[in-house]
Amino acid sequence: MNKFQGKQVFVDYIGCDFNNKSGDWMLKLMQYAVKKANVREVHAHVEEFDGTQSPTGFAAVILLDESHVSAHCYYGKGLLAIDAFTCGKGNPNQIIDIIQEGLVNEMSGIKEISRSEIQRFRH
Repeated sequence: MNKFQGKQVFVDYIGCDFNNKSGDWMLKLMQYAVKKANVREVHAHVEEFDGTQSPTGFAAVILLDESHVSAHCYYGKGLLAIDAFTCGKGNPNQIIDIIQEGLVNEMSGIKEISRSEIQRFRH
């Protein structure tokens, strides 16, 4: 019998308009989702990219007590990738759904183009 310890969900979006928002806004949305999903945040960080070494955008990450949530965005292309990985009682689909609700409420042109889920740590 195969048993898994964790689950990871990956979502890609197009049509993301961060013109009036930033990576800080995204990190706050991610933190809200983590808290609402009853998962413990250990650390959070966002890094904005100004285009000098990397294309403009951001990378945001929340370290959880049992894994992470991350988001990566290319402002100029309207691309956003998010993943949520939990190894305990947390549900990564719930975290993603809360984030998606916040994105859809703020960005009229956003569209989910792919979502996949994998089981992790088979034992």
